[in-house]
Amino acid sequence: MFDPEPLFDLPAARSREDDAAELQDMATRPLADLMAPDWAAALVSVEPDLRKALSFVANEAAAGHLVLPAPSNILRAFRQPLADVRVLVVGQDPYPTPGHAVGLSFAVERTTRPIPRSLANIYRELEADLGLPPRVHGDLSAWTDQGVLLLNTVLTVREGAAASHRGKGWEPVTAAAIRAVAGRRRTDGTRQPLVAILWGRDAQNLAPLLDGAPAVASAHPSPLSASRGFFGSRPFSTVNTLLEEQGAAPVSWELPS
Repeated sequence: MFDPEPLFDLPAARSREDDAAELQDMATRPLADLMAPDWAAALVSVEPDLRKALSFVANEAAAGHLVLPAPSNILRAFRQPLADVRVLVVGQDPYPTPGHAVGLSFAVERTTRPIPRSLANIYRELEADLGLPPRVHGDLSAWTDQGVLLLNTVLTVREGAAASHRGKGWEPVTAAAIRAVAGRRRTDGTRQPLVAILWGRDAQNLAPLLDGAPAVASAHPSPLSASRGFFGSRPFSTVNTLLEEQGAAPVSWELPS
């Protein structure tokens, strides 16, 4: 008998105790169990920092705080193979609102309404740049499936407290990840295709980690800054041009409706 799947899968309620136990387990498991194998190899030098950050987050949950995103999504950006990355989009911290943070910069749960204003501004620029209509959802996994790495520089946050997990161990991990992406070389020694998108000053301060890889930089899409250089910057078409100049296929930026 046909059993139709639900249109949306609603997340089960989480307890702080369950989160703390899962995070403590993550802090001791081999890296290869937590991420794609080539990412595990690339990040082995910062494994102590990663474990420090996971232990800190576990203690946050044990103390009764809701940590975002859910444990299963904290390292989500590293599930796609490092070898497949061709575009890097650098974010800052996860959204501090439950149901928003999903482990990918700027993305939210498909069921989240309304979407964050920064993402709405990204969609507005996407329409102005490529003529693609905005979506009501914030699921950006169609981009990650094409090798777009949506990486926050800090991978967790306490509910309702933006930037609360800065300086707790994540920054060395994500800096190493950016270096790993930029440092990939073909057998002939040439760089593998890569374009970085650096929105806002915090992201642009990381440009030295790119080792000369091309980058598209502008103001952040936040409502506080989008009108000061984000709107009209045409990042999506520019990225595709830079990819094609490196012999790589362009990204299809259109998202499922």
